[in-house]
Amino acid sequence: MGKGPGLYTEIGKRARDLLNKDYQTDQKFTISTYSPTGVAITSTGHKKGDVFVADINTQLKKKNVTTDIKVDTDSNLFTTITVDEPYFPGLKAILSFKVPDQWSGKMELQYLHEYSAISTSIGLTPNPAINLSGVIGTNVVSLGTELSFDTKSGTVTKCNAGLSYSNADLIASLTLNDKGDTVKASYYHTVNPTHAVGAEVNHSFSTNESTFTIGSQHVLDPLTTVKARVNNFGKASALVQHEWRPKSFLTVSGEMDSKAIDKSAKFGLALALKP
Repeated sequence: MGKGPGLYTEIGKRARDLLNKDYQTDQKFTISTYSPTGVAITSTGHKKGDVFVADINTQLKKKNVTTDIKVDTDSNLFTTITVDEPYFPGLKAILSFKVPDQWSGKMELQYLHEYSAISTSIGLTPNPAINLSGVIGTNVVSLGTELSFDTKSGTVTKCNAGLSYSNADLIASLTLNDKGDTVKASYYHTVNPTHAVGAEVNHSFSTNESTFTIGSQHVLDPLTTVKARVNNFGKASALVQHEWRPKSFLTVSGEMDSKAIDKSAKFGLALALKP
């Protein structure tokens, strides 16, 4: 566990990663290179059905400033500039925008403290959207909220709240989302150094529908990890991830719908290469 409660987005993150991270039914290839001057270049190709998309991301770090520039196959240019601790410890400033979208600019400030964490962002437009989240507590128990306000319409577009509890081998969280319409509970438990389990329950009050997902992760050896998950709709997924060389991973995943056995299973392949 880290020091302090962490940002609002970290509530329930361990369970989300166990249940969702690295699962896919497409083909993805990523290669990263680093220059002696500290420039990192990452190229990604992603085949989704019959559509192939790709992007190139360049990252430059100089002192406490990190600049990320990404170009995709649609000729969009994404730029993110991050400044760590510009005035005092714990503060981070992030400026992001996309070209040619002139309304995509956003400025964000994050502040991490031993007993609190605050994140606020505002769109760089005449009628910007304002987002604010805050968490108070410790790395054991924390309580947070997340709000979004549309200055053009004068309405609150997002209002969420969350509670998290953590100890050495267990993380549990409860969040109320969609202005109180949806409640989510998540659970992550480290059974032993090589095995972990997780679960997530979503319930919508307006539709009276619930979604339940459970998953497990097991480290076969220092280089190979297997994961599996299943939900109450009968969809089961599994993956095997192997680090065939330092920082380079091969991931094979599959998904099967037990309620549609007439349809073939879906498979995905991801290859990430780093020097």
